[in-house]
Amino acid sequence: MLANIQSFAFFTLAPIADTLSYLSGFSVLEQEGLEGLTALMRTEMRRHHATLLVVDGITTAEQFASSASAWQKFLHDLHVSAENLGFTTMLLSPFEQGRFPQAQQTMVEGLIELMIRSVDMRSVRELQVRKFRGSNFLEGKHLYTITPAGFVVHPRAEAILAVSPDELPRALTSSEQPMRMGVGIAYLDEMLRQGLPSGSTTLVLGASGTGKTLLGSHFLMDGVTRGQKGLYFGFYETPAQLIRKMTRFGLDPSRFIADGQLELIWQPPVQDFLDVLAEHILQAVQRQGVRRLFLDGLSSFQQSVASPERLDLFLTAFFTALRTLDVTTICSVELPDLFSPTVALPTAIRGATALVENILLLRYVELHSQLYRLVSIMKMRESGYDPAIREFRITDSGIEVAPTFASAEAILTGIAHSSSSSVTSGVSPSPVFETGAPPLSGQQP
Repeated sequence: MLANIQSFAFFTLAPIADTLSYLSGFSVLEQEGLEGLTALMRTEMRRHHATLLVVDGITTAEQFASSASAWQKFLHDLHVSAENLGFTTMLLSPFEQGRFPQAQQTMVEGLIELMIRSVDMRSVRELQVRKFRGSNFLEGKHLYTITPAGFVVHPRAEAILAVSPDELPRALTSSEQPMRMGVGIAYLDEMLRQGLPSGSTTLVLGASGTGKTLLGSHFLMDGVTRGQKGLYFGFYETPAQLIRKMTRFGLDPSRFIADGQLELIWQPPVQDFLDVLAEHILQAVQRQGVRRLFLDGLSSFQQSVASPERLDLFLTAFFTALRTLDVTTICSVELPDLFSPTVALPTAIRGATALVENILLLRYVELHSQLYRLVSIMKMRESGYDPAIREFRITDSGIEVAPTFASAEAILTGIAHSSSSSVTSGVSPSPVFETGAPPLSGQQP
């Protein structure tokens, strides 16, 4: 037994001689039966002043019972001994999933089931408390893992993050208008009426390369310059890669990372499950006192889910927990189509659009063999906003949004002209930023 557990972090040799005893009861069971085994355990527990008895392989003892009533008497006698001597007993037994021996169900105070099931190429370990007298336990299945730290339980997020109306913070119950959290992009903040409402959750939708990560980086950097701690949690870019990208666009985060104002966390996709991801994020948020969170790659939660039907419930609980902590969150969602007149969300997270307060759309438009980028606000639940579509560019200074809708209108009008079979002559409008603002330079391809 010691050889099996000595590789775990909790193992130590120092106190074992005084506090942990190992006893084999098989020979006593063979010679004296269940009564002899009961007497042995009672004697040893009294002699060692022990408070916990773990009986591994209780089914072996059951095989020596002459009848069902004899087995029930053994369990009853063990229960009486535990009460008289003040120790807790754990009986470990293999079983056929879903079929518990009747005696164990009725004679014990608690019943905990451990199971393993396969999900695609992965194995999922789950724990379920079937019974626990006198306790308001969390029902349903919960994830557990065996790590170098030992046996680690990850309670289901929907169960532990649920809050009652009485537990909501004042920001979620007050009729006062929340403060605004700017994105840090001048004309986009103007479209948003000076920023996103504090404590809200925003989806940024866009195809690959449209600038979702860069927009989130602007959001975090705007916060840390105002003394609001930020957290980047991403699945595809390591902290080093993100720092290089941000620095390239004039958003060098190094000083704020060194000062503890900004934390960058990279999580390889598909490595962990939903509840583990939620724990990592919420622990970092609470540890650092984070006010702004950029979750880069919400679709990766879909890849981490063992039961697809859980995702909407999980996101509801997760987003509510972030609102309760007054964290303003932006989540990027990659759209599958580079060029499309419609927005096709990944199937598994379509329900997320109803759970968030705000939705921004970044998209490509192709005209005259050139790509343009457009931004629009699709939803702001708690605020008015500018519904106009605007062009934006990625420059050496990051994202720059056009001050008016004129250039976007020229692009879209040009597309309409190009696609109309009735147009036989004339030149389509040239999409340019309006001249009322400084010209944009250094546009990135």
